[in-house]
Amino acid sequence: MSVMLSPVVSNKSTPAAANAAAASFAALTAKLDYLSAADIENVRRAYRFADEAHLGQLRNSGEPYITHPIAVAQQCAEWKLDAQALMAALLHDAIEDCGVTKPELIERFGAPVAELVDGLTKLEKLEFNTREENQAESFRKMLLAMARDVRVILVKLADRTHNMRTLGDAPHTKWTRISRETLDIYAPIAHRLGLNTTYRELQDLSFRHLHPWRYATLAKALLRARGRRRDVIKRVQSEVESAFVNAHIPVHIYGREKTLYSIYRKMDEKHLSFAQVTDLYGFRIIVQDLTTCYTAVGVLHQMYKP
Repeated sequence: MSVMLSPVVSNKSTPAAANAAAASFAALTAKLDYLSAADIENVRRAYRFADEAHLGQLRNSGEPYITHPIAVAQQCAEWKLDAQALMAALLHDAIEDCGVTKPELIERFGAPVAELVDGLTKLEKLEFNTREENQAESFRKMLLAMARDVRVILVKLADRTHNMRTLGDAPHTKWTRISRETLDIYAPIAHRLGLNTTYRELQDLSFRHLHPWRYATLAKALLRARGRRRDVIKRVQSEVESAFVNAHIPVHIYGREKTLYSIYRKMDEKHLSFAQVTDLYGFRIIVQDLTTCYTAVGVLHQMYKP
């Protein structure tokens, strides 16, 4: 995809900026307790190289550009990705924005890391310019096929997530294209990979920038409704849990609020007002096998008419 938030070149490198970057990297290293000491040192080496490569570059917010690769690596660490993926996250803009070459990355960090960075660079150059769903699906398949290593896609999703979180700092002229691309391409890929929290976040961030007024209005309405419905949700979850205990069916039940975007889509597609949307909350019930699943459905049908 085309570059979203290209770095701004500045000759200024202040102590405050350096401290901000160091603090961000310290927050990253605090998440790396699942890695070996040798792996953590390799991540540090990648950080030092990226920090030097991006020296003098700023984001649109005025922050040192290196804070973006660090944030991408932090997201990857939350997913417990390996050291090579974290190194690629820190280096993902080095080829495109800093003039670093793939052979140089191979020499310094090894071929696997260089291949990941090269794959991310190639994805960055792809363009998506249609809202047709069949074309979007073809594009998603092409993107997944190009990224022969799933870690490329995961780092790219982390990259897109941080860019969407900070999209407000970018020129407004970029909001629509980037948000539409995120909604049509990246959010579905996150869903396909089982990254449901990221999927939901990308949807809502895209919605917020595509339709700011609708987003704000719906958010206020949901906030008002949340207080009235919270007790009902707790009661329903308690009743369902008790029913499964009585039926001797071990389950895990998760309640969640629907995303603003999913509520908006239902309102738009079915021409409903907010007051007419009855399923603002959903429950996910996980059982141990298929047979138990059918039994669980029977229990629910006894409680609630299908």
